[in-house]
Amino acid sequence: MAAIILADIAFDPPLEALRKALRVRNDSDFRALEVLSAEAARLARPKAAYRPALVAQRDDDGVVIDGVRLSSRVLAVNLSQVHRVFLYLATCGAELDAWAQGLDDMLHRFWAEEIKVQALRAAVRALNSSIEADYHPGKTSVMNPGSLADWPLSQQRPFFQLMDDAAEALGITLSESCLMTPNKSVSGLRFATESGFESCQLCPMPECPGRRAPYDAELYQRTYAHRTPTAQEEEAL
Repeated sequence: MAAIILADIAFDPPLEALRKALRVRNDSDFRALEVLSAEAARLARPKAAYRPALVAQRDDDGVVIDGVRLSSRVLAVNLSQVHRVFLYLATCGAELDAWAQGLDDMLHRFWAEEIKVQALRAAVRALNSSIEADYHPGKTSVMNPGSLADWPLSQQRPFFQLMDDAAEALGITLSESCLMTPNKSVSGLRFATESGFESCQLCPMPECPGRRAPYDAELYQRTYAHRTPTAQEEEAL
């Protein structure tokens, strides 16, 4: 199935949220932030794309979707009872990225990065709303290539094989080191679950500003460490 492209996403930079995130305290800086936000609002074209896909095969260490293997023990376990996933991409947009890079003032460039974050969030909200409205998936969780050592950034390559046309439509490119441009872009898959899984639960990184759930030091051993022996391993026992 071809990806659904969401290109007409409204974006009005949230000034108070920006002021708080950037710790802008004096009035003159706030007026400058207002002007910058107004410029961004005129230029921004946040975008997103997604497509439902079926999990065709699975084993202990990965899954196959549309003939492409995604290698991750955690992903395999999370999708062990799942047949349909939603592959997605979202971005602040190439227009906003180019505008930010063209700013001369270093402080304004710093502020522009946070504006890009807010534009990306608008794209993700539109993405989730569209999936909810069209597919009613119920309770879901997400996983993103590069969010865990078990599903490293190199897995962007097979993921982009699955979303190549969508990436082109959104203006997202992947570097040799598997970083996305625009930098404020996200890739991942959404799947039905009753467990409320968050990748943060398996990530020990302290002081992470994007943390959505506390680290659970025992979760991997409790849920993901055990695997079915292969035929060769069983013969060796």
